[in-house]
This record gives sequence, C-alpha cells and structure tokens, in this order.
Amino acid sequence: MTDLKKKSALGAEIPVRKNLLGMLSRIQLFASLSAQELEGIAGKMLIKQYRKNNIVFYEEETNEFMYMILQGKVKVVQITEGGKEIVLALHRTGDFFGEMSLIDNRTTPAMVVSMEDSIIAIIARETFRQLLHTQGKMLDVMLRILCDRLRASWDRIQILSFSSASQRIRMLLHVLSDEHGQKVKNGTMLNVKLTHQDIANMTGIARETVTRILDKLSRDGEVTVLKNKVFVLNDRFTERSLEC
Repeated sequence: MTDLKKKSALGAEIPVRKNLLGMLSRIQLFASLSAQELEGIAGKMLIKQYRKNNIVFYEEETNEFMYMILQGKVKVVQITEGGKEIVLALHRTGDFFGEMSLIDNRTTPAMVVSMEDSIIAIIARETFRQLLHTQGKMLDVMLRILCDRLRASWDRIQILSFSSASQRIRMLLHVLSDEHGQKVKNGTMLNVKLTHQDIANMTGIARETVTRILDKLSRDGEVTVLKNKVFVLNDRFTERSLEC
C-alpha cells in the first residue's frame, strides 16, 4: 500500500467510508462477489477524492493502476497538437477504467479528467492481476466487459465515418442511449449530463454546428434537453433515425 500511496499522488486521499462495500458492489466488475470477497479487496485499494476538472491521471500513469468510480463522473480525453480536446469516453458511478493497460503493460495515449466531484478507488497493477487469477467470477465478467467496450469502440469509429454533422450527432446519441439510456415515457433519457462542447469534442464538429443541429432536433420534437443538461431522445427521434 505504501508504494500505491507514493505513486498515486493526484487527488486527496480520504478515509475508507463505512458504506465502502456497498459502493464496491455497484462496480460491474465486482457485482458477482460476496461481501467477504469484497472486504478482502477493499483492504487492497486506496480511496481518493477529485474535485471537478481535476486530472485523475496522465498518459504515462495509465499502466500502473485501475480506477473504479464510487461516485461521480470522468471523461477520457486526448489533446491534439493544435490543443483541441477529443473526448474518447465517459465513465460514471459504477464504472471502472484503466484495466487494459494493466493487462498488456502499454500506456494509453489519453488522460482522464473529472467532470464533477468524484470519489475513486484505486488498485495497483499487481493486485489487479492477482485478483484476476484468484477470482474466476471476476475474470468472466472482465471478458464480457472487454467485448462490450470493443463493440462500443466500433460504434465510435462509425460516428467519425459520417461526413454529415447531423448523422454524427444522431449516431452519438444512439451510442450514448445504449450505454447510459433509461426508458421513460415517450422516449429514452440519457443518464449523463452533456454540454454542447462535450458533444462537439466527441464528434469532431464545431460547437456552433452542434448547437444548430440540436436546436433543430428540439424544434422537430425529436430531442428534449432538460435544465440539468440531460437529454431525452423522444420516440420521434428513433422513428426518424430509422428512416435515415
């Protein structure tokens, strides 16, 4: 644990919370484990708090730790040579990230930034590998999750293959509905807050163009944007997308 504390300098270390086991049970990777198994894992991790817009880790640290979001939301970003931010993925409470680099020992050309105040559990590489070898249930879940993420990557590549800005935004909203969607009356609510700049960074489109397209989708009754920046994809959105 000393080595883990020394290397993971970013963020403020906080005491282990009383409800830590309950929070860990909501992490997809650990959902099938017993309370006793979770307790053993909890003793091998560090809990840190990150304020909004804090950097959780830089590229060179991506093959050292795995991170689990106990509370909050983060984005995985790349910065181009011109200084433009490209959002590769969004992660929220219950998600984890950083596992691929622990498996192949390669760094990922991206950094992770907190989008809101977040509490994150951190596990070192050797501990993670030991858990995979001793917890068969974890390994099975990990394989399924990696397959899901590979398919999600294919979807994101498809987004950038569209020449039409409108098609890119439609495809992104479909992908986000699969990842973060919740069925509501007359549509699907995306359980993730998105600014127009977030959408621009995820689609490679100018923010002004995003605003124009979203305004049209809203006027046409396809999308409703709530005050808290949460999107609702109305049934009309799905119907129109099937026609396109």
